[in-house]
Amino acid sequence: MTLLDRLRRAGDLPVAGGLARLAAALDAGGTAVVQAPPGSGKTTLVPPAVADGVADGGRVVVTQPRRIAARAAAARLAHLLGEPVGATVGYAVRGERRVSDRTRVEFVTAGLLVRRLQSSPDLPGVAAVVLDEVHERSLDADLALALTLDVRGALRDDLRVVAMSATVEAERFGALLGGPVVDVPGALHLVKVRYAPLPPGARALDERGVTRALLDHVSATARQALAAHGDVLVFVPGAREVDEVARRLSGSGVAAVRLHGRLPAAEQDAALRPAADGAPRVVVSTAVAETSLTVPGVRAVVDAGLSREPRHDHRRGLGGLVTVTASRAAADQRAGRAGREAPGAAYRCWGEAEHAHRPAHPTPEIAAADLTGLALELAAWGDPDGSGLALPDPPPGAAFAAARGVLHDLGAVDDDGRVTTRGRALAAVPTDPRLARALLDGAPLVGARRAAEVVALLADDRRPRETDLTAALRAARRDGGAWRREVRRLEALVERGGAHDLPDDLAAGAVVALAHPERVARSRGGGRFVMVGGTGAVLPAGDPLAEVEWLAVADVDRRPGDAEARVRVAAPLTAELALDAASARLIETDDVRWRDGRVRARRVRRLGAVELASTPVSDPAPALVAAAVRDAVAADGVGVLPWPPAARALRTRLAFLHEAIGDPWPDVSDVALADVERWLVVGSRGPRPDDVLAGLRGLLPWPEAAHLDELAPERITVPSGRSVAVDYEAVDAGGQPVLAVKLQECFGWTGTPRLAGGRVPLLLHLLSPAGRPAAVTADLASFWASGYAAVRAELRGRYPKHPWPDDPTTAPPRRGTTRSGR
Repeated sequence: MTLLDRLRRAGDLPVAGGLARLAAALDAGGTAVVQAPPGSGKTTLVPPAVADGVADGGRVVVTQPRRIAARAAAARLAHLLGEPVGATVGYAVRGERRVSDRTRVEFVTAGLLVRRLQSSPDLPGVAAVVLDEVHERSLDADLALALTLDVRGALRDDLRVVAMSATVEAERFGALLGGPVVDVPGALHLVKVRYAPLPPGARALDERGVTRALLDHVSATARQALAAHGDVLVFVPGAREVDEVARRLSGSGVAAVRLHGRLPAAEQDAALRPAADGAPRVVVSTAVAETSLTVPGVRAVVDAGLSREPRHDHRRGLGGLVTVTASRAAADQRAGRAGREAPGAAYRCWGEAEHAHRPAHPTPEIAAADLTGLALELAAWGDPDGSGLALPDPPPGAAFAAARGVLHDLGAVDDDGRVTTRGRALAAVPTDPRLARALLDGAPLVGARRAAEVVALLADDRRPRETDLTAALRAARRDGGAWRREVRRLEALVERGGAHDLPDDLAAGAVVALAHPERVARSRGGGRFVMVGGTGAVLPAGDPLAEVEWLAVADVDRRPGDAEARVRVAAPLTAELALDAASARLIETDDVRWRDGRVRARRVRRLGAVELASTPVSDPAPALVAAAVRDAVAADGVGVLPWPPAARALRTRLAFLHEAIGDPWPDVSDVALADVERWLVVGSRGPRPDDVLAGLRGLLPWPEAAHLDELAPERITVPSGRSVAVDYEAVDAGGQPVLAVKLQECFGWTGTPRLAGGRVPLLLHLLSPAGRPAAVTADLASFWASGYAAVRAELRGRYPKHPWPDDPTTAPPRRGTTRSGR
């Protein structure tokens, strides 16, 4: 008898109508995509149908997005078969496995399947892989899909692969798998959607997170739904919100049951069973109940409309979860929970008009999360950039490069991105590679138990209330719970033993520093620190940790506009522990700067951006000096160079010719000269004034340079016989070269002198005998004809002893009075 024959009680599930098409697709090509609405029975019927279609009793491995879903799916299917879990149907999750030699269908998390693929790529004994809820687009789910397809293509062409979801982009995944889409319309029962938006003026989120107003509104809506429909399933984004809503409901006499991933398995299982007395209840859950779970008795869903999605958490340097608006796909999945057993209702705590503006699907984790773990998995697989794998989306370039940089610092990959022996050891620890490093290297230093304790704290998304991590560690030891279970799991991964002479505070600091060497920090006084990564950080006012010299920062954030980050959680360090943890950042360099016209050089020993010691250097390398000059010019402009008067004058003349004639006369603007390596030779003492003049002369074009004095003369001899300097400074502002000369010295000039081969007339500033401006003209002939008479009348009254002829074009030029004869 086939498994489906034994499941006749579930034969009326809508997905049953597509099983024949699925079997035909798998027989023909080995791959298929199943798309069916929530509540249609995909998780219940597809795995046994696939198992019935494989020969030799091979096992079907089914991935689930979460441990609770894997356990619940196995329990439900085993119950329908009338068997205990671990017989025909079993499961394997982190820290727990219930299977036997008889097991035909095994539910696992996507992360566990990745671990198996990495250790045994040919998947011995596995005939098919069913990837459930692929729409969630976690890194583990994407990677499990890509690696499974790679195995099918390279090692196991007999391996059957099925991807399924209610909201999957079916055609896209069909193209990835190379198989048809089996679309099964219809849900088991009708679910009526009702919108229950917040009161006017209330917000769901603010800068502190989920608002009290939303939690109150969700609680009130849950009580309303309970009165109208019976058992209610409430969706809120996180464990804290679960506790808050459950407390509100319990306080008003409602039987409230909590459900989230941090609860012990016994409490999770209890939430998935009807109340013993049959009394109505409200199950308050995170997204763990969004897919692949049936919460018995539920006739209504209340959706807060928020999700926790993975993002790269710069505050902690790890992949983190942030609260965002839930997608329409997530809302549909949640609503479907109300129609599993009978017609139901879904209450959405937002407006109908707002719903259309929500994102269609959750953001794929690969597009927004920290990719360090993914990069390590790809390197361990032998495809460091993932280009040979059928990932639904390629990793973003900048984020992936940063992730590979972290792995290189950890010694996990070589310069080409290939995994090292160290990298394989880190990859064998099922946690973020940074935390894996802290666990493996911290255990010999502080003991396996304390290393596991601190790593478990760092891996927890909940922020400790205390700044001092040691206080948070002591509090966790008192109330244990999920943290204590995680400690046991981590401790089992490393050898026991290690040093025990460090006190708890330094042990915690040592492990944090191993996880985040870039956040090792040294005091600058007054509770202010500088971290190895270069960011300044400050402790809360009055914090006792302000007195320590070295700090390991576990949690830090920085508000936009703030000059420094704020330390949220940290532990003290010694200088020795800081150097050991961040040894990869220990460097000795010559720090050469060009300031105030001088080279200032020091030999500096640094731990990243933290300066440890320095000594003066008398003979810095010329290349470093040149780089220092280049940096100074880039920061403050070419004015920082020592410009002698001759160089300034030459530059203004060249600027004039470049403007007036163009090529081949060079551009000597600030922008052009900022590329100092193009024109300036810098010695070990930095640029001297003669160097600047020589460099500028080196820009002169040959043979045209021979005509420089003709085209842009430094001085002009005026009719009085005096040589007057031409001022080219105004050219930079779009003006003309200026010749400032006494008006009387120009008698006899009939036309304005012209420069640049006759292209540009001089702008004559005609001065009184006292040297004050009397007139400005670029057309001397016109001035003599029409402007001179008025100027003459004014000046002859003020300077009667000076000659003021009627016809200045024929009068002899003068420098002084009539009596002087000059």
